[in-house]
Amino acid sequence: MSRLSVIIPTLNQADEISGMLCPLQSLRARHHEVIVVDGGSDDGMRDAARGLADSVILGTRGRGRQMNAGAALATGEILIFLHADTRLPEGVDRFLPLAMAESARDWGRFDVRLSGSHRIFRLIESLMNLRSRLTGIATGDQAIFIRRHLFTQIGGFPEIDLMEDIAISHVLKCHGRPLCLRQRVVTSSRRWEQYGIFRTIIKMWYLRLAYMLGADPSDLAEQYDQI
Repeated sequence: MSRLSVIIPTLNQADEISGMLCPLQSLRARHHEVIVVDGGSDDGMRDAARGLADSVILGTRGRGRQMNAGAALATGEILIFLHADTRLPEGVDRFLPLAMAESARDWGRFDVRLSGSHRIFRLIESLMNLRSRLTGIATGDQAIFIRRHLFTQIGGFPEIDLMEDIAISHVLKCHGRPLCLRQRVVTSSRRWEQYGIFRTIIKMWYLRLAYMLGADPSDLAEQYDQI
């Protein structure tokens, strides 16, 4: 069975990282790999992660850059890029390699479920998953997975400050449509709840449209950080 490398970019998430990494210990026990790439936290994040990951390294801030640094260390055949506030489904190491082999697809993503209980989240997540199936574009919240040889072939994530997931999806689509798994990752809805559900929806659509129209990802990242 193919070995997995789970690569997690982090920044100032010391309070959350142990709850995120503990569920991954069963994967490590089955000889898969967990790599944490920190973007320069000042809250003791790296110390909190040590012992719960195979590698904890300091990288240059920016998810794309951090994930590329983690991929450079990875030894698994399948790379899973996982946000620190997202949880993988049970048994991922059993069904993911099988699904990729049977579909003959080299990259893809999971369906997403938002952690909040509000009814509107069920609609939002359904629309996110449908949009992804129709467009072939995956987002980081959906935990993008890629065979390592393809990731190396395309040169990894574009090292931009935001929208690296959208950018790499466009490149990967040239090598085939994504495998869109119905098994769900669970991602935190905290940002939506704190900033406001509808304000977040409008802001995210604005950022995506601005990127498509050629806005500088560095400028967009500053606006994203305000959410």
